[in-house]
Amino acid sequence: MGKVTGFKEFERKTEPYRDAHDRLNDYGEIYTKHNAAQLQTQGARCMDCGVPFCQSITGCPVDNLIPEWNDLVYNDRWQVALDRLHKTNNFPEFTGRVCPAPCEGSCVLGITNPAVTIKNIECAIIDRGFDDNIVQANIPQSRSGKTCAIVGSGPAGLAAAAQLNQAGHSVKVYERADRLGGLLMYGIPNMKLGKKLIERRIDLLKQEGVEFFPNSDIGKTISLNTLQQDNDAVLLATGATKARDLEVPGRDLKGVHLAMEFLTANTKSLLDSNLEDGNYISAKDKKVIVIGGGDTGTDCISTSIRHGCTSMTNFELLPQPPAERADDNPWPEWPVIFRVDYGHEESAVRFGSDPRSYSLLTKEFVGDEQGNLKGVKTIQVAWNKDKTGRWQMSEVAGSEKTWQADLVFLSMGFLGPEHYLNSDNNIQLDPRSNYQAEYGKYNTSVAGVYAAGDCRRGQSLVVWGINEGREAAREIDRDLMGTTKLP
Repeated sequence: MGKVTGFKEFERKTEPYRDAHDRLNDYGEIYTKHNAAQLQTQGARCMDCGVPFCQSITGCPVDNLIPEWNDLVYNDRWQVALDRLHKTNNFPEFTGRVCPAPCEGSCVLGITNPAVTIKNIECAIIDRGFDDNIVQANIPQSRSGKTCAIVGSGPAGLAAAAQLNQAGHSVKVYERADRLGGLLMYGIPNMKLGKKLIERRIDLLKQEGVEFFPNSDIGKTISLNTLQQDNDAVLLATGATKARDLEVPGRDLKGVHLAMEFLTANTKSLLDSNLEDGNYISAKDKKVIVIGGGDTGTDCISTSIRHGCTSMTNFELLPQPPAERADDNPWPEWPVIFRVDYGHEESAVRFGSDPRSYSLLTKEFVGDEQGNLKGVKTIQVAWNKDKTGRWQMSEVAGSEKTWQADLVFLSMGFLGPEHYLNSDNNIQLDPRSNYQAEYGKYNTSVAGVYAAGDCRRGQSLVVWGINEGREAAREIDRDLMGTTKLP
């Protein structure tokens, strides 16, 4: 633990984002520099919990040793804290930035007081490790003679590659995009996760012996059968990239786009040419509506504002969450409460108000004679519980409204993986169209082929991708060698 009475003496104080007025002028990361003294004080707030729920499955899927490194930071032992952090998490520089921190939602101190700033401390530990040149390539001393192919270079694929390589296997990672990183590279804007951080970690993996093959679309440029024939094991870590669409009248109008069409093109153009090539969907001088909340919706809001949109509205189907936990949302569950994310703050700064409108159902997209989007028709909905206690939605008569819009971005989640690489293999799917593979085992219905991450569990967090990649590597190593030392 930190200081014995720290949780009584010190209040929670998070590291602030850069001022919204300033950060809206660039695509640099939104974070400020770490304040070591402040973080040591925050580490002192960690309690001597009988059961540290922060590192349980409720709190941290990778079982981070959170109380240990909180105490080490409080005692100014940053390098030892980094060793503890890397024991459970291959990429804390990613989770320290983009994870919503379920660990803080299940912090025992959070029952009665604001939780420990776990996410800030995690991010500072790894950033300091890189700044001090402590993080170095760890090259395996011997090789097993076994080869493993990984399809996808997102969080699950990279975590599995790192673990299998350390076990001594020869690992090849195939990525269909022109840059490595999967979701991390093109699914998350630069403001939230700088791409040099991803490239830095991949460079380390290359030094350690992992081979990477971008522009390799398995199922198109290379068959899955070929990978099976050439390797002792194949891991599918393709993500859940099939977006949920909105099939209402006017969906085919020019100006209605899936969120990832927008975000991917913007990041690629930013990296290729600092947006000078024009190969992206510009929101400049456009009235923008984002349909759907969550992280991806917020990213669309923030990116559109940086382009110079003239208005911003965010539709959410569900009602506004409460300020505090509801009675049916007890600790240590993730607190479903009202939050203001970085994009909401930026919208308020630019346009004077929070962009979100709640309990709205989109009924139709309205266009002009040339097929261009001009508006969106909605109706208000009410949410009430039926006799069984289940929430039911009903439309509110007379609440129809038409909103002006030049661009709409659909950010309503994902339905599962794309299946074209499976066309000749008939890997069994679960009822939600994910690859059928038992959690903790990860083997699919095809011998030697495994699945992990979002393509197995459905759309989820980066930290869950890392968890499944690490565990899948452990099971692959066990199957190849008869035993395993991987965690």
